[in-house]
Amino acid sequence: MRKTFRIEVDCANCAAKMETAVKKLDGVTDAAISFMSQKLVVEAPDERFDRVMKDVVKACRRVEPDCEIHL
Repeated sequence: MRKTFRIEVDCANCAAKMETAVKKLDGVTDAAISFMSQKLVVEAPDERFDRVMKDVVKACRRVEPDCEIHL
């Protein structure tokens, strides 16, 4: 499953760090974060998608604690 979410991130450097962190998560097959369009794209197996998204939110908040992901 591949889904796109709106994300509020403050700088391009943070977006790049978040993307790297998300790609390393177990269950994520692909991910991309665009600072310019403020979008997060996550690809993960259907049966684990909700659990993977919880980990994605945690990983992004470790980089930038005040980021918002609109699920």
